[in-house]
Amino acid sequence: MDKVDVGPVSVFKGEFFPPSDKSISHRAVILSSLAEGRSVVKNFLRAQDTESTANAFRSLGIEILGEDSMLTIHGKGLRGLSEPQGVVDCGNSGTTIRLISGVLSGNPFFSVLTGDDSLRKRPMARVIRPLSLMGSQIMARADNRYPPLAIKGGGLNPLRYELPVASAQVKSSILLAGLYCDGETVITEPAKSRDHTERMLPAQGADLRVEGRTVFVRGGRELSPMEMEVPGDFSSAAFFIVAALLIPGSEITARNVGINPTRTGLLEALSRMGAKVGIENVRQMSGEPVADIHCAGGTALKAIDLTEESIPSLIDEFPVFCVAAAYAEGFTTVRGASELRVKESDRIKAMASELRKMGAWVEEYPDGIGIKGIGWLKGTEVESHGDHRIAMAMAVAALAAEGTTTIRGASAVGISFPAFFDILKRLSS
Repeated sequence: MDKVDVGPVSVFKGEFFPPSDKSISHRAVILSSLAEGRSVVKNFLRAQDTESTANAFRSLGIEILGEDSMLTIHGKGLRGLSEPQGVVDCGNSGTTIRLISGVLSGNPFFSVLTGDDSLRKRPMARVIRPLSLMGSQIMARADNRYPPLAIKGGGLNPLRYELPVASAQVKSSILLAGLYCDGETVITEPAKSRDHTERMLPAQGADLRVEGRTVFVRGGRELSPMEMEVPGDFSSAAFFIVAALLIPGSEITARNVGINPTRTGLLEALSRMGAKVGIENVRQMSGEPVADIHCAGGTALKAIDLTEESIPSLIDEFPVFCVAAAYAEGFTTVRGASELRVKESDRIKAMASELRKMGAWVEEYPDGIGIKGIGWLKGTEVESHGDHRIAMAMAVAALAAEGTTTIRGASAVGISFPAFFDILKRLSS
Protein backbone atom coordinates (compact mmCIF):
# COMPACT_ATOMS: atom_id res chain seq x y z
CA MET A 1 0.00 0.00 0.00
CA ASP A 2 2.60 2.54 -1.05
CA LYS A 3 -0.01 4.80 -2.57
CA VAL A 4 -3.72 5.33 -1.93
CA ASP A 5 -6.32 7.38 -3.81
CA VAL A 6 -8.83 9.36 -1.71
CA GLY A 7 -11.71 11.19 -3.34
CA PRO A 8 -14.23 13.70 -2.04
CA VAL A 9 -17.25 12.39 -0.12
CA SER A 10 -20.73 13.86 0.25
CA VAL A 11 -21.19 12.77 3.84
CA PHE A 12 -19.15 11.22 6.64
CA LYS A 13 -21.24 9.24 9.15
CA GLY A 14 -21.15 6.49 11.73
CA GLU A 15 -19.41 5.44 14.90
CA PHE A 16 -16.04 3.83 15.43
CA PHE A 17 -13.56 2.77 18.06
CA PRO A 18 -10.17 4.38 17.49
CA PRO A 19 -7.10 2.18 17.98
CA SER A 20 -5.66 1.84 21.45
CA ASP A 21 -3.59 4.70 22.80
CA LYS A 22 -0.04 4.48 21.48
CA SER A 23 1.63 6.45 24.29
CA ILE A 24 -0.04 4.38 27.00
CA SER A 25 0.64 1.09 25.19
CA HIS A 26 4.37 1.90 25.10
CA ARG A 27 4.41 2.70 28.80
CA ALA A 28 2.36 -0.37 29.73
CA VAL A 29 5.04 -2.61 28.22
CA ILE A 30 7.91 -0.70 29.80
CA LEU A 31 6.48 -0.44 33.32
CA SER A 32 5.17 -4.02 33.31
CA SER A 33 8.63 -5.24 32.30
CA LEU A 34 10.15 -3.36 35.26
CA ALA A 35 7.59 -4.69 37.74
CA GLU A 36 8.07 -7.84 39.79
CA GLY A 37 5.64 -10.44 38.49
CA ARG A 38 2.92 -11.00 35.93
CA SER A 39 1.07 -8.06 34.38
CA VAL A 40 -1.86 -8.17 31.97
CA VAL A 41 -2.41 -5.38 29.43
CA LYS A 42 -5.77 -5.39 27.66
CA ASN A 43 -6.55 -3.45 24.48
CA PHE A 44 -2.85 -3.10 23.64
CA LEU A 45 -2.13 -1.31 20.37
CA ARG A 46 -0.80 -3.65 17.70
CA ALA A 47 1.20 -1.30 15.49
CA GLN A 48 4.79 -0.95 14.34
CA ASP A 49 5.88 1.53 17.03
CA THR A 50 4.49 -0.42 19.98
CA GLU A 51 5.83 -3.70 18.63
CA SER A 52 9.26 -2.03 18.61
CA THR A 53 8.95 -1.45 22.36
CA ALA A 54 7.78 -5.01 23.04
CA ASN A 55 10.60 -6.48 20.95
CA ALA A 56 13.15 -4.25 22.68
CA PHE A 57 12.18 -5.65 26.08
CA ARG A 58 12.15 -9.20 24.74
CA SER A 59 15.79 -8.60 23.78
CA LEU A 60 16.40 -7.58 27.41
CA GLY A 61 15.12 -10.92 28.69
CA ILE A 62 11.45 -10.16 29.34
CA GLU A 63 8.82 -12.72 28.39
CA ILE A 64 5.94 -11.00 26.59
CA LEU A 65 3.14 -13.27 25.40
CA GLY A 66 -0.22 -12.76 23.75
CA GLU A 67 -2.07 -12.37 20.53
CA ASP A 68 -4.46 -9.75 19.25
CA SER A 69 -4.90 -6.97 21.81
CA MET A 70 -4.02 -8.68 25.11
CA LEU A 71 -0.49 -9.07 26.45
CA THR A 72 0.84 -11.00 29.40
CA ILE A 73 4.16 -9.61 30.57
CA HIS A 74 6.37 -11.40 33.10
CA GLY A 75 8.36 -8.58 34.67
CA LYS A 76 11.65 -9.17 36.43
CA GLY A 77 11.89 -6.05 38.58
CA LEU A 78 14.01 -2.96 38.13
CA ARG A 79 17.26 -4.92 38.20
CA GLY A 80 16.16 -8.08 36.43
CA LEU A 81 16.90 -7.07 32.85
CA SER A 82 19.64 -8.88 30.91
CA GLU A 83 22.33 -7.42 28.70
CA PRO A 84 21.12 -7.68 25.08
CA GLN A 85 23.10 -10.01 22.83
CA GLY A 86 22.75 -7.73 19.82
CA VAL A 87 21.83 -4.20 18.84
CA VAL A 88 18.34 -3.18 20.02
CA ASP A 89 16.26 -1.98 17.05
CA CYS A 90 13.74 0.74 17.99
CA GLY A 91 12.31 0.98 14.46
CA ASN A 92 10.65 4.34 13.82
CA SER A 93 9.73 4.94 17.45
CA GLY A 94 11.11 7.97 19.25
CA THR A 95 9.19 6.96 22.36
CA THR A 96 10.93 3.58 22.40
CA ILE A 97 14.48 4.85 22.06
CA ARG A 98 14.12 7.79 24.46
CA LEU A 99 12.26 5.98 27.24
CA ILE A 100 14.38 2.84 27.07
CA SER A 101 17.49 5.04 27.32
CA GLY A 102 16.35 6.03 30.81
CA VAL A 103 15.81 2.39 31.78
CA LEU A 104 19.16 1.22 30.40
CA SER A 105 20.95 4.11 32.12
CA GLY A 106 19.98 2.48 35.42
CA ASN A 107 21.27 -0.99 34.51
CA PRO A 108 24.96 -1.91 34.86
CA PHE A 109 25.53 -3.41 31.43
CA PHE A 110 26.33 -2.35 27.88
CA SER A 111 23.70 -1.85 25.17
CA VAL A 112 23.36 -0.23 21.75
CA LEU A 113 20.12 1.32 20.46
CA THR A 114 19.38 2.16 16.84
CA GLY A 115 16.40 2.58 14.52
CA ASP A 116 15.35 3.19 10.92
CA ASP A 117 16.60 6.01 8.68
CA SER A 118 14.07 8.47 10.10
CA LEU A 119 14.84 7.68 13.75
CA ARG A 120 18.59 8.00 13.17
CA LYS A 121 17.95 11.64 12.21
CA ARG A 122 16.00 12.53 15.35
CA PRO A 123 17.77 14.52 18.10
CA MET A 124 18.91 12.60 21.16
CA ALA A 125 21.00 15.22 22.96
CA ARG A 126 17.87 16.22 24.87
CA VAL A 127 17.89 12.84 26.68
CA ILE A 128 21.63 12.20 26.62
CA ARG A 129 22.35 15.43 28.51
CA PRO A 130 20.23 14.80 31.65
CA LEU A 131 20.98 11.07 31.73
CA SER A 132 24.72 11.82 31.54
CA LEU A 133 24.35 14.29 34.40
CA MET A 134 22.86 11.42 36.41
CA GLY A 135 25.95 9.30 35.75
CA SER A 136 25.05 7.26 32.68
CA GLN A 137 27.80 6.78 30.10
CA ILE A 138 26.25 7.43 26.66
CA MET A 139 27.89 7.89 23.30
CA ALA A 140 26.07 8.75 20.08
CA ARG A 141 26.75 9.65 16.49
CA ALA A 142 27.56 13.19 15.31
CA ASP A 143 28.98 14.54 18.58
CA ASN A 144 26.39 12.82 20.80
CA ARG A 145 23.39 14.08 18.84
CA TYR A 146 21.90 11.21 16.83
CA PRO A 147 21.41 7.43 17.09
CA PRO A 148 22.83 4.84 17.35
CA LEU A 149 23.29 5.22 21.11
CA ALA A 150 25.82 3.18 23.09
CA ILE A 151 24.90 3.07 26.80
CA LYS A 152 26.82 1.78 29.83
CA GLY A 153 24.51 2.32 32.77
CA GLY A 154 24.47 1.87 36.52
CA GLY A 155 25.42 3.95 39.55
CA LEU A 156 23.02 6.81 38.90
CA ASN A 157 22.62 9.88 41.09
CA PRO A 158 19.40 11.88 41.54
CA LEU A 159 19.01 15.07 39.52
CA ARG A 160 17.20 18.39 39.61
CA TYR A 161 16.52 19.34 36.01
CA GLU A 162 14.56 21.98 34.11
CA LEU A 163 13.48 20.84 30.67
CA PRO A 164 14.28 23.48 28.03
CA VAL A 165 11.30 22.28 25.96
CA ALA A 166 8.17 20.50 27.20
CA SER A 167 8.60 16.85 26.18
CA ALA A 168 6.81 13.86 27.65
CA GLN A 169 9.44 11.54 26.17
CA VAL A 170 12.37 13.31 27.82
CA LYS A 171 10.48 13.75 31.09
CA SER A 172 9.55 10.06 31.16
CA SER A 173 13.11 8.99 30.35
CA ILE A 174 14.45 10.92 33.34
CA LEU A 175 11.67 9.60 35.60
CA LEU A 176 12.51 6.02 34.64
CA ALA A 177 16.17 6.64 35.36
CA GLY A 178 15.14 8.21 38.67
CA LEU A 179 13.64 4.89 39.78
CA TYR A 180 17.22 3.57 40.01
CA CYS A 181 18.57 6.45 42.13
CA ASP A 182 19.12 6.64 45.86
CA GLY A 183 17.34 9.92 46.46
CA GLU A 184 14.82 12.21 44.81
CA THR A 185 14.92 13.29 41.17
CA VAL A 186 13.06 16.52 40.38
CA ILE A 187 11.95 17.57 36.88
CA THR A 188 10.35 20.90 35.97
CA GLU A 189 8.96 21.56 32.50
CA PRO A 190 8.08 24.92 30.91
CA ALA A 191 4.56 23.71 30.01
CA LYS A 192 2.55 20.64 30.96
CA SER A 193 3.22 17.74 28.58
CA ARG A 194 1.31 14.44 28.54
CA ASP A 195 1.36 12.82 31.96
CA HIS A 196 0.68 9.11 31.39
CA THR A 197 3.93 8.06 33.12
CA GLU A 198 3.08 10.12 36.20
CA ARG A 199 -0.37 8.49 36.38
CA MET A 200 0.87 4.92 35.95
CA LEU A 201 3.91 4.83 38.24
CA PRO A 202 2.14 5.65 41.54
CA ALA A 203 -0.44 2.94 40.76
CA GLN A 204 2.47 0.50 40.75
CA GLY A 205 3.82 1.72 44.07
CA ALA A 206 6.42 4.24 42.93
CA ASP A 207 7.16 7.17 45.23
CA LEU A 208 6.10 9.94 42.86
CA ARG A 209 4.22 13.19 43.26
CA VAL A 210 3.32 16.12 41.01
CA GLU A 211 3.19 19.78 42.00
CA GLY A 212 2.15 21.97 39.09
CA ARG A 213 4.75 21.61 36.35
CA THR A 214 7.23 19.81 38.62
CA VAL A 215 7.45 16.05 39.11
CA PHE A 216 9.28 14.38 42.01
CA VAL A 217 10.29 10.72 42.00
CA ARG A 218 12.26 8.93 44.72
CA GLY A 219 14.09 5.76 43.77
CA GLY A 220 14.46 2.54 45.70
CA ARG A 221 10.95 1.09 45.48
CA GLU A 222 10.19 -1.94 43.37
CA LEU A 223 7.15 -1.71 41.08
CA SER A 224 4.09 -3.92 41.48
CA PRO A 225 2.63 -5.70 38.45
CA MET A 226 -0.51 -4.25 36.90
CA GLU A 227 -3.69 -5.25 35.18
CA MET A 228 -4.92 -2.47 32.96
CA GLU A 229 -6.99 -1.68 29.89
CA VAL A 230 -5.65 0.86 27.41
CA PRO A 231 -8.19 3.49 26.27
CA GLY A 232 -8.68 4.60 22.67
CA ASP A 233 -6.14 7.01 21.24
CA PHE A 234 -7.37 10.61 20.98
CA SER A 235 -4.62 11.41 18.48
CA SER A 236 -6.03 8.76 16.12
CA ALA A 237 -9.64 9.81 16.68
CA ALA A 238 -8.70 13.42 15.84
CA PHE A 239 -8.47 12.75 12.11
CA PHE A 240 -12.08 11.59 11.93
CA ILE A 241 -13.30 14.40 14.17
CA VAL A 242 -11.85 17.01 11.82
CA ALA A 243 -13.13 15.14 8.75
CA ALA A 244 -16.69 15.23 10.09
CA LEU A 245 -16.44 18.94 10.86
CA LEU A 246 -15.33 19.77 7.31
CA ILE A 247 -18.14 17.98 5.46
CA PRO A 248 -21.70 19.40 5.85
CA GLY A 249 -24.28 16.86 6.98
CA SER A 250 -21.68 14.62 8.57
CA GLU A 251 -22.04 13.12 12.04
CA ILE A 252 -19.70 10.72 13.81
CA THR A 253 -19.16 9.30 17.29
CA ALA A 254 -15.76 8.09 18.47
CA ARG A 255 -16.18 5.57 21.28
CA ASN A 256 -13.98 4.87 24.28
CA VAL A 257 -11.52 7.73 23.63
CA GLY A 258 -8.97 8.88 26.17
CA ILE A 259 -9.54 12.54 27.06
CA ASN A 260 -6.52 13.14 29.27
CA PRO A 261 -6.34 16.97 29.47
CA THR A 262 -2.65 16.94 28.49
CA ARG A 263 -3.71 15.40 25.14
CA THR A 264 -6.88 17.20 24.05
CA GLY A 265 -5.66 20.65 23.08
CA LEU A 266 -7.17 20.10 19.62
CA LEU A 267 -10.69 20.07 21.12
CA GLU A 268 -10.08 23.46 22.72
CA ALA A 269 -8.67 24.82 19.46
CA LEU A 270 -11.62 23.51 17.42
CA SER A 271 -14.05 24.98 19.93
CA ARG A 272 -12.39 28.37 19.52
CA MET A 273 -12.81 27.94 15.76
CA GLY A 274 -16.56 27.51 16.26
CA ALA A 275 -16.87 23.74 16.06
CA LYS A 276 -19.50 21.90 18.10
CA VAL A 277 -17.94 18.81 19.66
CA GLY A 278 -19.76 16.91 22.38
CA ILE A 279 -18.11 14.91 25.18
CA GLU A 280 -20.42 12.17 26.47
CA ASN A 281 -20.35 9.26 28.92
CA VAL A 282 -17.23 10.42 30.77
CA ARG A 283 -15.69 7.70 32.94
CA GLN A 284 -12.37 6.35 34.23
CA MET A 285 -10.37 3.52 32.70
CA SER A 286 -7.18 2.38 34.44
CA GLY A 287 -6.59 5.84 35.88
CA GLU A 288 -7.29 7.72 32.63
CA PRO A 289 -10.42 9.76 31.79
CA VAL A 290 -12.35 8.25 28.87
CA ALA A 291 -15.42 9.43 26.94
CA ASP A 292 -17.38 9.17 23.72
CA ILE A 293 -16.83 12.11 21.37
CA HIS A 294 -19.66 13.23 19.08
CA CYS A 295 -19.35 15.83 16.36
CA ALA A 296 -21.29 17.05 13.34
CA GLY A 297 -20.40 19.09 10.29
CA GLY A 298 -22.10 22.20 8.99
CA THR A 299 -20.62 24.96 11.15
CA ALA A 300 -18.18 27.23 9.32
CA LEU A 301 -14.81 27.25 11.09
CA LYS A 302 -13.07 30.54 11.90
CA ALA A 303 -9.32 31.20 11.98
CA ILE A 304 -7.52 31.38 15.33
CA ASP A 305 -3.97 31.92 16.60
CA LEU A 306 -2.14 29.22 18.54
CA THR A 307 0.82 30.15 20.75
CA GLU A 308 3.58 28.16 22.43
CA GLU A 309 1.46 27.36 25.50
CA SER A 310 -1.01 25.40 23.36
CA ILE A 311 1.48 23.22 21.50
CA PRO A 312 2.31 20.45 24.03
CA SER A 313 -1.34 19.35 24.26
CA LEU A 314 -1.79 19.06 20.48
CA ILE A 315 1.72 18.07 19.40
CA ASP A 316 0.47 15.03 17.45
CA GLU A 317 -2.66 16.75 16.13
CA PHE A 318 -0.79 19.60 14.43
CA PRO A 319 -1.03 18.10 10.91
CA VAL A 320 -4.81 17.65 11.02
CA PHE A 321 -5.23 21.04 12.71
CA CYS A 322 -3.47 22.53 9.67
CA VAL A 323 -6.06 20.86 7.45
CA ALA A 324 -8.88 22.41 9.50
CA ALA A 325 -7.15 25.80 9.18
CA ALA A 326 -6.94 25.43 5.39
CA TYR A 327 -10.76 25.20 5.25
CA ALA A 328 -11.43 27.85 7.93
CA GLU A 329 -12.34 31.47 7.26
CA GLY A 330 -9.46 33.86 7.89
CA PHE A 331 -5.73 33.58 8.63
CA THR A 332 -4.64 31.00 11.22
CA THR A 333 -1.21 31.09 12.81
CA VAL A 334 0.73 28.57 14.89
CA ARG A 335 3.85 29.84 16.68
CA GLY A 336 6.24 28.41 19.26
CA ALA A 337 6.10 24.98 17.61
CA SER A 338 9.74 24.39 16.58
CA GLU A 339 9.56 20.98 18.30
CA LEU A 340 7.45 19.84 15.33
CA ARG A 341 10.47 20.06 13.06
CA VAL A 342 12.07 17.04 14.74
CA LYS A 343 9.21 14.53 14.80
CA GLU A 344 8.92 11.58 12.37
CA SER A 345 9.28 14.27 9.72
CA ASP A 346 9.69 18.03 9.79
CA ARG A 347 5.93 18.42 10.22
CA ILE A 348 5.92 22.18 9.69
CA LYS A 349 7.76 21.89 6.37
CA ALA A 350 5.79 18.80 5.32
CA MET A 351 2.35 20.32 5.92
CA ALA A 352 3.33 23.59 4.23
CA SER A 353 4.59 21.69 1.20
CA GLU A 354 1.67 19.29 0.83
CA LEU A 355 -1.11 21.82 1.47
CA ARG A 356 0.42 24.16 -1.13
CA LYS A 357 0.22 21.33 -3.66
CA MET A 358 -3.53 21.24 -2.99
CA GLY A 359 -3.85 24.99 -3.57
CA ALA A 360 -3.65 26.28 0.01
CA TRP A 361 -2.12 29.68 0.86
CA VAL A 362 0.60 28.91 3.42
CA GLU A 363 3.44 30.81 5.12
CA GLU A 364 6.18 28.83 6.85
CA TYR A 365 7.92 30.26 9.92
CA PRO A 366 10.97 28.91 11.78
CA ASP A 367 8.70 28.01 14.70
CA GLY A 368 5.34 27.52 13.06
CA ILE A 369 3.00 28.11 10.16
CA GLY A 370 0.41 30.55 8.82
CA ILE A 371 -2.54 29.32 6.76
CA LYS A 372 -5.10 31.48 4.99
CA GLY A 373 -8.32 29.54 4.61
CA ILE A 374 -9.66 29.79 1.07
CA GLY A 375 -12.61 27.43 1.56
CA TRP A 376 -11.50 24.76 -0.89
CA LEU A 377 -8.59 22.51 -1.84
CA LYS A 378 -7.97 20.61 -5.04
CA GLY A 379 -7.05 16.97 -5.41
CA THR A 380 -3.49 16.21 -6.54
CA GLU A 381 -0.58 13.93 -5.67
CA VAL A 382 0.90 14.41 -2.20
CA GLU A 383 3.61 12.77 -0.07
CA SER A 384 3.47 11.35 3.44
CA HIS A 385 7.17 12.07 4.06
CA GLY A 386 7.20 8.67 5.77
CA ASP A 387 5.13 10.17 8.60
CA HIS A 388 1.92 8.42 9.67
CA ARG A 389 0.25 11.62 10.83
CA ILE A 390 1.04 13.48 7.60
CA ALA A 391 -0.45 10.60 5.57
CA MET A 392 -3.67 10.62 7.61
CA ALA A 393 -3.97 14.42 7.63
CA MET A 394 -3.70 14.56 3.85
CA ALA A 395 -6.40 11.89 3.56
CA VAL A 396 -8.70 14.13 5.63
CA ALA A 397 -7.85 17.09 3.39
CA ALA A 398 -8.75 14.96 0.37
CA LEU A 399 -12.23 14.11 1.67
CA ALA A 400 -13.38 17.71 1.25
CA ALA A 401 -11.28 18.58 -1.80
CA GLU A 402 -12.26 18.88 -5.45
CA GLY A 403 -11.10 15.78 -7.34
CA THR A 404 -9.07 12.77 -6.32
CA THR A 405 -5.92 12.97 -4.21
CA THR A 406 -3.16 10.35 -4.43
CA ILE A 407 -1.19 9.89 -1.21
CA ARG A 408 2.27 8.41 -1.76
CA GLY A 409 3.86 6.59 1.17
CA ALA A 410 0.44 5.84 2.63
CA SER A 411 1.74 2.66 4.28
CA ALA A 412 3.22 4.91 7.00
CA VAL A 413 -0.18 4.74 8.75
CA GLY A 414 0.88 1.30 10.01
CA ILE A 415 3.12 3.00 12.56
CA SER A 416 0.10 3.87 14.71
CA PHE A 417 -3.18 3.12 12.90
CA PRO A 418 -3.05 0.12 10.52
CA ALA A 419 -6.85 0.14 9.99
CA PHE A 420 -7.07 3.87 9.18
CA PHE A 421 -8.04 3.59 5.52
CA ASP A 422 -10.51 0.78 6.23
CA ILE A 423 -12.39 2.91 8.77
CA LEU A 424 -12.17 5.94 6.48
CA LYS A 425 -13.83 3.95 3.70
CA ARG A 426 -16.55 2.61 6.01
CA LEU A 427 -17.51 6.04 7.38
CA SER A 428 -17.49 7.51 3.86
CA SER A 429 -19.84 4.94 2.33
